[in-house]
Amino acid sequence: MKYDVTIIGSGPGGYVAAIRCAQLGMKTAIIERYNTLGGTCLNVGCIPSKALLDSSEHYHNAKEKFTSHGIDLKDLKVNMPQMIKRKDEVVDQTCKGVEFLMKKNKIDVFHGHGSFVNANKISIAKDDGTKQELDTDKVIIATGSKPIAPAAFNYDKKRVITSTEALNIKKVPKKMVVIGGGVIGLELGSVYARLGTEVEVIEYMDRILAGMDKDCSKELQRSMKKLGVKFHLKHAVTTVKATAKSVTVNYKKRDTEEELSIKADYCLIAIGRKAYTDNLGLENVGIKTDDRGRVEVNAHLETNVSGIYAIGDVVKGAMLAHKAEEEGTFVAETIAGEQPHIDYNLIPGVVYTWPEVAAVGKTEQEVKDSGVEYKVGKFPFKALGRARASTDIEGMVKIIADKKTDEILGVHMVGARVADIIAEAVVAMEFRASAEDIARMSHAHPTFTEAVKEAAMDATSKRAMHM
Repeated sequence: MKYDVTIIGSGPGGYVAAIRCAQLGMKTAIIERYNTLGGTCLNVGCIPSKALLDSSEHYHNAKEKFTSHGIDLKDLKVNMPQMIKRKDEVVDQTCKGVEFLMKKNKIDVFHGHGSFVNANKISIAKDDGTKQELDTDKVIIATGSKPIAPAAFNYDKKRVITSTEALNIKKVPKKMVVIGGGVIGLELGSVYARLGTEVEVIEYMDRILAGMDKDCSKELQRSMKKLGVKFHLKHAVTTVKATAKSVTVNYKKRDTEEELSIKADYCLIAIGRKAYTDNLGLENVGIKTDDRGRVEVNAHLETNVSGIYAIGDVVKGAMLAHKAEEEGTFVAETIAGEQPHIDYNLIPGVVYTWPEVAAVGKTEQEVKDSGVEYKVGKFPFKALGRARASTDIEGMVKIIADKKTDEILGVHMVGARVADIIAEAVVAMEFRASAEDIARMSHAHPTFTEAVKEAAMDATSKRAMHM
């Protein structure tokens, strides 16, 4: 069978690339090694974790906030099997939605492990032991990533787990240790903390969310401490040992040799992910990878082998579903002879805890390091009428602007619905707006987005109205 384009991997990057290729008139095939489409994001990542985050937040609000709203409940409890069942239903519906899109766009779907025979031939190893080969003009590698689990952590998928297993725990644990204070560890740690689990986070760096603005790190840590989460910053895990019913995590401060330990029901490893290129046959075509196993690409996301491209987690850059989607569209349009563009500085990052964290552009430290003179405007959510009405008063909006030109250089938010609100900042920065531009835009009252306007006013001339 001959195709114009074949995509290996059906995550957000892969299936979006397939749809765009089909829209542009190419005969398109997509290969997925698992039985369901959607990759990590839809099956064991973004979608199921957000389903559990929402469920746990509903429970937490019912337990902690409903009384103040005049809502009294009796015999409130967590039904973990039902929570997991609902999560699975959300995943199933979403994956079926991708299947529908493949049929709608006349994209041929093949299940099995795809690998290169040569630059224009892909072999598909199926579960029943048979093989099939596809001829193709172009190939897009979209195989994603997998969790990093060092040997010393003794990852067993039972007591020592990654995000994949954490999405299917059928009983609320009494205690959980999270290794890593990044996005995945904090999101899943907050799920179980809300449900009543004692959660302790061990982080090697001196703060959580080390890649985000420091003010966001401080705000979220303060909020999670209120949930009862304990943080061990500037600590390194040495070993993790599990028994049938518990796990012991040994760790120490970075600058000492004193050994410490925590015993818990589970240990969640959340120290990052690495590119997944296992048995892809890259050596058969001579595709180069870097020292971290990521596929090397040029500015057009093309590998050193002409006609073979790579996108998403398998190449350098932020491991974000929407970044992969943008790259999938970019490659499809590049193959079609168009002139697309991606501004990586304007791809937002989001942490779906509650309050949420969202950011786009440069952090204050990055702007400072660049030598650009800048100014900062901030506004706290507690000063918003809408936030007080919904009892979501934690968080703030921070806008960093060029001191001379007033152009917005970075926007950082912690608070209710900032995962949605950040799009306003992305639009503004795409059009190189100034802080004054946002300050002079009308924002509906009462809304959470008023915090953006007020922060912009603060950045422009320290004239925030409600602070």
